[in-house]
Amino acid sequence: MFYVAVELRRNPHLVGKPVVVGGDGSRGVVAAASYEARRFGVFSAMSSSQAKRLCPQAIFLPGDHGHYSDVSSEVFEVFNEFTPLVEGLSLDEAFLDVSGSLRLFGDGVTIGHEVRRRVAQTTQLTCSVGVAPNKFLAKLASVVAKPRASREGVVAGHGVYEVVPTHELEFLHPLAVDALWGVGPVTFEKLNGLGIKTVGDLANFDLAVLIAVLGDSLGRHLSELAKGNDDRDVEPDRDAKSIGHEETFSSDITEYQIAHDHLVRLADSVATRCRQSGVGARTISLKIKYANFQLVTRSVSVEMPVSSSQAMVRLLEPLLLGIDLSAGVRLLGISTRNLVAPDQQMSLFDSSSSDLSANNLDAAWSTTTSAIDEIRDRFGESAIKPASTIGQERDPSSSKWGPSDPKSK
Repeated sequence: MFYVAVELRRNPHLVGKPVVVGGDGSRGVVAAASYEARRFGVFSAMSSSQAKRLCPQAIFLPGDHGHYSDVSSEVFEVFNEFTPLVEGLSLDEAFLDVSGSLRLFGDGVTIGHEVRRRVAQTTQLTCSVGVAPNKFLAKLASVVAKPRASREGVVAGHGVYEVVPTHELEFLHPLAVDALWGVGPVTFEKLNGLGIKTVGDLANFDLAVLIAVLGDSLGRHLSELAKGNDDRDVEPDRDAKSIGHEETFSSDITEYQIAHDHLVRLADSVATRCRQSGVGARTISLKIKYANFQLVTRSVSVEMPVSSSQAMVRLLEPLLLGIDLSAGVRLLGISTRNLVAPDQQMSLFDSSSSDLSANNLDAAWSTTTSAIDEIRDRFGESAIKPASTIGQERDPSSSKWGPSDPKSK
């Protein structure tokens, strides 16, 4: 809903209408839907084709991830006014540990209302706040605080909802079991097969049987959550575990050169984000999905981290060459893992030729990439781009959720 709310802020004439942010083509995906669109059963992660069938009058917007990130920063600045213990989960969601702020700002509910007021004042956006003794319950409380959409209309939420200490189970146990973290479609079916419908059913179920069906780790995890137990601390400034970007194409790709040009553009986007995060990657992965939805992934790891698109492309080129594209590629993606502080000091020993080649490129391009970053900071992302991508109309920030279908002539 955050993406839609930001779009409505700059397109107020769309307020009250069924708005969808996402790809509007046959291969597009819904990123977010307004409550007016949700009334028709449109939700995030749904295919755009299905969304259009459910809500033919939906207004599709391509999205602007860069702008959403900027607005997210404004929201998080408000959060940090109340506590330094802010753990971001996404652009629009975070845990706040306000236990050290109670004397200054009041109790949790008072702080929740003040957070909402300041977010609205600063960004003209609304937010929903869950107050609870732990992260898990706070997350569920925030869901109750949100508005709800139904065929009859949109029902206003609480805005701020508190799970009162000592009353946790009264709130938790009546909920459907799929409200728990870790209960996806497969696990949900297994639990239903055991006759477990609610969280209360799960809390009272035999742990040994649960472990036998779900495995030790998941079985114990869900059993603890069903009892309201969650001892995780709020972890501010969590480091990103991966940085990546992938795109679905309106027409299947069968030619290596076309795929390579997209690879260069995606690597440029991913490498830029790595540098913005102050990290380099030791593992680079290539992801390809064929027209028949078969998925292929290949990875390469290096001793020294890389943070330039030139180094990433050098490492990925052999992987791309080794993949048969003749069946038609509908999706291409790059992701980076094992993220650490960049280090351009070369090792002359115990490194493969590909390692040395990539790291030499990283070092050689360090001054140039710094200049590129400065130009983009000043004039925008499109101010400078790899030569091989000129003429490509795809913009990584606006095509994140799928392409538009080609226009008929």
